[in-house]
Amino acid sequence: MPQDGNDTDLNHRERATLHAVAQGIAEITTGCGTNLFLDGLACADQATAHRLVRQGLIAPARHGDPGQRVPATLTDAGKRALGNTPALAGR
Repeated sequence: MPQDGNDTDLNHRERATLHAVAQGIAEITTGCGTNLFLDGLACADQATAHRLVRQGLIAPARHGDPGQRVPATLTDAGKRALGNTPALAGR
């Protein structure tokens, strides 16, 4: 997946995770051990979460102490990637 956010080949889990972040229900831990939480619960697919962070599609919305949960946000690349994907059914 290119880091410019122009890839439409996101898989279903990646799209769903980006939608959750866009809806404002995601938190991310700061520091070297990045973990994603959705509606307060640990994301069941941390590998996808880590991949989206490494690809520059999601990021912490603000700085925090190491290990602290802060709101997650879509980066500009994440917004572009999400805008290039079909909407999820039922969302």
